[in-house]
Amino acid sequence: MIAMRSSFIRHLAFTLLAALPALFASPASFAASTVKIGTVVWIGYGPFYVADQLDYFRKSGVKVSLQTFNDPALIPPAVTGGTVDGGMITYDQVVSAVAKGSTMRVVMPIDYSSGGDAIVASKDITSIAQFKGQKIAFNPLSPSDFLLSYALQTNNLSEKDVKPVNMSPESVPAAMASGGVKIGVTYEPSVSEIVGMGGGDKFHVVFSTKNAPGLITDVLVFKSEYIRANPAVVKALIQGYIDGLDYMKKHPAEAAKLIGKVMGISDKEVMEQMSGVYNPTFAEFPKVFNRSDETVSLYTSGGLISRILKAKGEIRKIPRIEDTMDASVAMGMK
Repeated sequence: MIAMRSSFIRHLAFTLLAALPALFASPASFAASTVKIGTVVWIGYGPFYVADQLDYFRKSGVKVSLQTFNDPALIPPAVTGGTVDGGMITYDQVVSAVAKGSTMRVVMPIDYSSGGDAIVASKDITSIAQFKGQKIAFNPLSPSDFLLSYALQTNNLSEKDVKPVNMSPESVPAAMASGGVKIGVTYEPSVSEIVGMGGGDKFHVVFSTKNAPGLITDVLVFKSEYIRANPAVVKALIQGYIDGLDYMKKHPAEAAKLIGKVMGISDKEVMEQMSGVYNPTFAEFPKVFNRSDETVSLYTSGGLISRILKAKGEIRKIPRIEDTMDASVAMGMK
């Protein structure tokens, strides 16, 4: 493990040295073209919405166009195919794409689900151990699947010990309300909808992403070729996030209005939805890229995700975690 970590650091140092000339090139050279970033409407992308609304990217001489997709599954092929320059997607999408040959790389974390994804059960089920033999509704090969697998794994159970019911996250509330299943995995606002049923006396959260921070992570990605050719652009995107998040912390009410304008929701709804996600500060980025047993580390979350994808036939080979990320630009910033 030490040898592997040292190898990664040497590789990182070499990459940083190679990137220095372009990294500190005049930002004006990048102003001519627009950087296209594929995204979906998601509360966790708030810092980028703020940066875009306040024109923070122009400080670095970069013009950014956030291009909204209706289906997040369409973003990885758009990045790989060059339709967009970069994308905001969940880390499991990166693992899957890299396992199939894509050169897509994570350059920074954007947000972690922090209670926004949860396993909800009837009040008589109070522990993961009681899941054995029960029907559980969830969407396979999705963040719900990863959360359930982690919860089972940490309680010495596996999917073989439960009865999976294939269901979209949006369908879980109705299934639980009808009594079809007693346990479901979904995300907000469905979680709150289920917990509020029957005056709040029927269901409760048994396990959520608060128990596994970083397990479900949204990330900013570019192809490795793009990163090598345009490190200053990547740096500008990361700096825009940092500045946007700083504004959100200092001016929460004003930031909520900006985010709500992009998402088409009220300030109040923005504040409510923000409670289910966590945007890491720049100082916390190393926890994501470094090897550790914490779920915020891509080595831990990536290992779990890879095993699930391979076991279910989504990928044939588990990729090296080092091949899913490029921390050279982020770790070269101060």
